[in-house]
Amino acid sequence: MESVSHVPVLRDAVLEGLAVRADGFYVDGTFGRGGHSRAILERLGPEGRLLAMDRDPEAAASAEALADDPRFAFEAGPFSTMADTLRRRFPERGPDGVFLDLGVSSPQLDTPERGFSFQHDGPLDMRMDPASGESAADWLARADEGEIADVIYHYGEERHSRRIARAIVAARAEAPITRTAALAEIVRRAVPKREPGKHPATRTFQALRIFVNRELAELEQWLATIPDVLMPGARLVVISFHSLEDRMVKQALRKPVSDVRLPKGLPVMPEEPERKLRPVGKPVHADREEQRINPRSRSAVLRVGERL
Repeated sequence: MESVSHVPVLRDAVLEGLAVRADGFYVDGTFGRGGHSRAILERLGPEGRLLAMDRDPEAAASAEALADDPRFAFEAGPFSTMADTLRRRFPERGPDGVFLDLGVSSPQLDTPERGFSFQHDGPLDMRMDPASGESAADWLARADEGEIADVIYHYGEERHSRRIARAIVAARAEAPITRTAALAEIVRRAVPKREPGKHPATRTFQALRIFVNRELAELEQWLATIPDVLMPGARLVVISFHSLEDRMVKQALRKPVSDVRLPKGLPVMPEEPERKLRPVGKPVHADREEQRINPRSRSAVLRVGERL
């Protein structure tokens, strides 16, 4: 996630977490508008390499500005395919560090035509890749009330999910819900009490975006597959913006590969399941100055892991 001026969130903490070496090989799985990638490139020497990925076609267009840099390569696609992409494009060695900046970028939020934000009226789309999958408007038009309530509750952690779902179903019976402003107003009227400093539609829009883009499934697949292509000692750095993502990253850094629970008291104990990752340091948050400059950094949590 980047600020309006495209300043990358927790820039210095990302570089420190990756332990960027001049001759290293790194992967930025969420290129966005390239803020973090450019920061990594500044640390790389002539022998260094950076692969960037993103499924947003506008990010791919932004990456063309770096096309003349021989150290840089770009792959269009979701970060969940990173392990397969690395095996295909760089079979000779794994990366020394991989990075994800989860969630939605400021250019996406600030472009009404993308339909991510309730602060700007636009078509209710929300797809990070507009050519893939079903838009939020199309899904809301066909989903039943229970499905809508479950998505808003589980992905938005919204306690008024059933009330909001009822309001959506009632409103679409009168007219299709195709605009962000229309949905935001439906939610505003349905929520009896708003959180201080938060628009009533914040959690609903978050939930729909996560669901439409399969964000948690993408992260789950990445966490399960990326350790196998990392070099020993390689760093994994992830910035999360809400508790669901952060919890998944935290658990992946602490749990063994197998979830088998070994019985106590056996005469010969089986070997403990192999661990592939370990956490490095404590979670990092933006300081007050960064939060002042970039309000969207307030909810950012950075975690670092290392390949064992």
